Amino acid sequence: MTAGSDANGQPAVVPDPTATAPGRGAHLHPTGECYDLAVRRKAFPRALRLGTGLPAAPVGDYLDSMTVNDPPRNRSNSS
Repeated sequence: MTAGSDANGQPAVVPDPTATAPGRGAHLHPTGECYDLAVRRKAFPRALRLGTGLPAAPVGDYLDSMTVNDPPRNRSNSS
C-alpha cells in the first residue's frame, strides 16, 4: 500500500502489489480481516507517516477483486 490517487484523482491509500511505487509503503496481508483491522486501528496513516487519514477504499476494492478472481486455496497440511 502506498499513498496515491483513487480512480477519481483524489488522494487515497492505494494498492501497490509490485512494490514499485515511489515513496513510503506499507505491508498488508491480502485478507479482508487484516484490511478491516488496519482501517479500525487507523494503521495506514501511521505506516505511511501521514498527518491525516486517507480513504483506503481502493485497497478494499483490490482485495475484493482478488477474492472474487482467485479460486479457494487448499489449506490442508497433508503431504
